[in-house]
Amino acid sequence: MLRNKTELKTEGFTVKATMKNSVVVGPPAAGAFRERPSKPTTFRKFYERGEFPMALEHDTKGNRIAWKVEIEKLDYHHYLPLFFDGLCETVHPYEFFARQGVHDMLEHGGPKIQPVIPQLIIPIKNALNTRNRQVICTTLKVLQHLVMSGDMVGEALVPYYRQILPILNIFKNMNTSRRSNLPPPSGSPSSPPSSSSPLAHSVTTSPAPDPGLFLSSGFPVNSGDGIDYSQQKRENIGDLIQETLEVFERYGGEDAFINIKYMVPTYESCMIS
Repeated sequence: MLRNKTELKTEGFTVKATMKNSVVVGPPAAGAFRERPSKPTTFRKFYERGEFPMALEHDTKGNRIAWKVEIEKLDYHHYLPLFFDGLCETVHPYEFFARQGVHDMLEHGGPKIQPVIPQLIIPIKNALNTRNRQVICTTLKVLQHLVMSGDMVGEALVPYYRQILPILNIFKNMNTSRRSNLPPPSGSPSSPPSSSSPLAHSVTTSPAPDPGLFLSSGFPVNSGDGIDYSQQKRENIGDLIQETLEVFERYGGEDAFINIKYMVPTYESCMIS
């Protein structure tokens, strides 16, 4: 009676690979796109202690942050790095407060932002290194808002491209999104109340400026004859990375392009007519 020999899976170039019932399998995946678990953030610890002067407020337009003090009076050296540290969060309400808090502080920071840039690099790097699609998309939008938030901010970021851009180089050609993991699109923007208004301390959240207005051209999505609606919501990683690199070049001064090109060799300048 014949016995059914089970297939033996083995690596190539080994003694087992020469056996008749062996099946050579390929090498294991390197895992460049595999998500890395993030450590508990300092932002979450401070939030659970109630050390942030803010609260969650609901209205007809959705959720927003009700600040208990004027944002302009906050210590940016203390609070802005903490909010950037929270970009790794993916759980509500930590994710919402970190993301919207960053945009609110960038919107009202002005000259206070540029001196804090060195303290923001490690939180930005940690967020990108998670390789989580939702976190990467959120961080890219924050980076675009950051370089446009004040004078010389884009140029101050150039020396740190070597720490920020490696992950962008890995995901640059990934023109797909995980829609189930991505946050819903933000509501329509509205201007904050004036200082004389009784609601001056309850700042209406406003999304970051759309850098797409400054871009030279769009890039097609590798989806065949299908329609990728993530482009409309700005949730496509490949397109967001291209947008971010172009914003870096436009706001980073004369040395921006050569530094981007060094870290992302396939990037082409958007400034050449």
